[in-house]
Amino acid sequence: MSTHSTYDMLRHLADSWGLVVMTGIFLGLCLWPFRPGAKPLNREVANSIFKDEDDV
Repeated sequence: MSTHSTYDMLRHLADSWGLVVMTGIFLGLCLWPFRPGAKPLNREVANSIFKDEDDV
């Protein structure tokens, strides 16, 4: 197998399956905060900016 055909094979693999894998990772990261057990953690993180705030 020559260098040029190896490049073409890897380019084709990245163009087809690379896009599918990156799309899957993107969707997984977008949906991660909406999983069923994440609500308490999301609420805690959202309110963490007020943790050290004094009621003055």
